[in-house]
Amino acid sequence: MKIGVIGLGDIAEKAHLPVLTQLSDIELVFCTRNAERVAQLAAKYRVSETCTDYRQLLTFDIDAVMIHSATLSHFEIAHFFLSQGLPVFVDKPLSDNYADCEILHELAEIKSLPLFMGFNRRYIPLFNKSMPNYQIGNETEQPLLSLRWEKHRHNLTGDVRTFVFDDYIHPLDSVNIDATVKAEDLHIIRQFDGDQLARLDVQWQNKQTMYHASMHRLHGCTQEIVTANYRNQTFQFDSFVTGKQWVGGVESRVQSPDWTPMLATKGFHAMHEHWASVVESGKQDSQLTARNLHSHYLCEQICQRLTR
Repeated sequence: MKIGVIGLGDIAEKAHLPVLTQLSDIELVFCTRNAERVAQLAAKYRVSETCTDYRQLLTFDIDAVMIHSATLSHFEIAHFFLSQGLPVFVDKPLSDNYADCEILHELAEIKSLPLFMGFNRRYIPLFNKSMPNYQIGNETEQPLLSLRWEKHRHNLTGDVRTFVFDDYIHPLDSVNIDATVKAEDLHIIRQFDGDQLARLDVQWQNKQTMYHASMHRLHGCTQEIVTANYRNQTFQFDSFVTGKQWVGGVESRVQSPDWTPMLATKGFHAMHEHWASVVESGKQDSQLTARNLHSHYLCEQICQRLTR
């Protein structure tokens, strides 16, 4: 399987390439506009085929593409490759507006192609092992009562659309498990610092479950905390490596196995393996596609509410 990798910035180098280059039966073609950068990384990872224009990737007989470029370029590049009949992986967000997201999903449906989103937090092994049913919400014998996902940053206020689509989409998508909440059911609390968005909290309830996504970007430190409550049982994680569980008032520790690679703890290993299986089969679960699109829909609705 040959995959074109477009955009070789920090996130690609830190989170994607170390995993992709270790997958068996995967051959990579690197593409970025910076010729010096592409040559440097190609030498580091022993990749023999490179280019500086994403359109040139078609000459390498690729099977799929992964887009790690800046958000503003996602629509153009994804549209090009979907139109060419190739599966596409895009780092979140797909676009910074919902109209573009709808166009790309409609094109993927017309072409019967998978359009895969890089939401690595869905694949964090510590969470999925500790709470094997939390990704399916209420459809369990032990129903989830509440899920709160906090992702905070230090001294990083921003304009509304960039704040919401480029960063807040992570905690929002992480609690958007069943992807059915209506825009009018969102309870939104926001805080501005001048004309910059500093804090955003969004809550809703689906049947007996409360969902809450929180981001404070004037926080004392960069921090991510996840709390899940079941009946008389609570989990809390302050990292992707360790956490606590309380059952009947008794506290115990949960943690990743020793020597687990950092990128595995952050979900990148499982996500890339899933992506590879999607490319191989040419199919993506319809519920996954619906969640991808719905998370972007919620971001658009939130932006519109904040800028009225």
